[in-house]
Amino acid sequence: MNLSPFVAIYFFYGLAFFSMGLLVAMEGGRSTDARLRMALRPLAGFGLVHAVHEWIEMFELIAGFDSHTEPTLFSVVELSLLAFSFLSLAAFGAYLVLGSESTWRVSLIIPLALEAIWVFGLVSFKGQYSQVDIPAIADVWTRYSLAIPAGLLAASGLIVQQHAFRRTGLVRFGRDSLWASVAFGWYSLVGQFFTMPSKLPPSTFLNSELFLSTFGFSIQLLRAVAAVFASVFVIRFLRAFQVESDHKIAELQEAQLHESRQREQLRADLFRKVVAAQESERQRIARDLHDETGQSLTAIGMGLRGLSDETDEKRRYATLSQLQSLTSDSLRELQRIIADLRPAHLDDLGLSATLRWYASRIHELTSIQVRVDIEGDEPALDDAVKITIFRIVQEALNNVIKHSQATNVNVHLDYREDKAIIFIRDNGCGFDMNAVQSRIGRVSLGLAGMEERAMLLGGSVEVHSRPGYGTEVDAEIPYLVNKVEGVSNDTSIVGG
Repeated sequence: MNLSPFVAIYFFYGLAFFSMGLLVAMEGGRSTDARLRMALRPLAGFGLVHAVHEWIEMFELIAGFDSHTEPTLFSVVELSLLAFSFLSLAAFGAYLVLGSESTWRVSLIIPLALEAIWVFGLVSFKGQYSQVDIPAIADVWTRYSLAIPAGLLAASGLIVQQHAFRRTGLVRFGRDSLWASVAFGWYSLVGQFFTMPSKLPPSTFLNSELFLSTFGFSIQLLRAVAAVFASVFVIRFLRAFQVESDHKIAELQEAQLHESRQREQLRADLFRKVVAAQESERQRIARDLHDETGQSLTAIGMGLRGLSDETDEKRRYATLSQLQSLTSDSLRELQRIIADLRPAHLDDLGLSATLRWYASRIHELTSIQVRVDIEGDEPALDDAVKITIFRIVQEALNNVIKHSQATNVNVHLDYREDKAIIFIRDNGCGFDMNAVQSRIGRVSLGLAGMEERAMLLGGSVEVHSRPGYGTEVDAEIPYLVNKVEGVSNDTSIVGG
């Protein structure tokens, strides 16, 4: 018999499965499907171990040694490699067929059951046949009991995988899985059914010699061709993992783009609100200047013009006295407007002192008793944090003045390690929160302004109220501080 064709067949037979096993081992972990990821591990083992077995067969041919006629330790190792490879192939098919994460452990029963049948058969044959016949019978029995069911399980599992690929839109990889299933089907049903001649029926007549005489080529060539086709199509559907990765990357990029667009939209909305707030503040300042300071200055100008025509000394002194009073009133009004824009106390004395000053001023103007409690030492706050806390307290107290009909207000400011906690409570009439929140297109009670100021610094503002209960404002403003000596724990009552 010419050995060179068989050497080449065994070489490419082993190379096909070795390439498949190596690539599956390298790429199988990239699948996003945990079921397929788990199944590909034993498939990699099958490819690598079965390739070693076929190359051993090749070297036996080259050396002129036949392990199937000489029972040795080497023949036992070779048989063990063959059995282990087919048990791995059975595990691959079982994982895919069962397909559920909860049944993965159950799927191990299938290769274990096949192994038990295989071992039971080997033990039984040992007492029925002679030692010389056992190596060939063991090889044939391994293919009957392990190779054929393992190949059919693999083919069935690949059909299940084809449906899984189709469900995820990877149709072309589903076709590759189907063709791999066909290749494994031929490999198991035909390639493993025609075994070497032995005394184990039906290999006594349905064997490789019958196949060669019937079809004109060896069963080893059929196995090698089926192995090449199965390996090619398995390797082809491994590309699905790259497609999945590309899809996931595209989804992440789309999500990032969507998030970026949302941020831009929020930035644009915030910019519009800031501009609207600036315009509203300018209108308020213009109105205050026109209503108070402007009218007073007009009256002063008219009085000064009247003085030039006044000849009566008493009336001139009376007019001068009125003008002096108007000037003092205008100066106080101008100082009030400036203080509302940014109190100088905030820069000179700090936040805590400014809150007490503002509470005192509220009491002087409205007779509302404002209690200010400061807990903790005031840290070195950023200007943005100071003005935000002051504006929240200012807006809350302005709402009390305008809407609550309250007589007492408690303002509690707690300086903590990384944030300030603000709590403001009044004994006013309260309001219906649902009614206020349902208003569209209006900044009700300045609540939106307080929330936006806090959100710009990563903080939050919550308002709780109901009719007859009063109103509570809870705010948290985070900050980064370097601790310095500040104001110790203190309580002050303005107007008490």
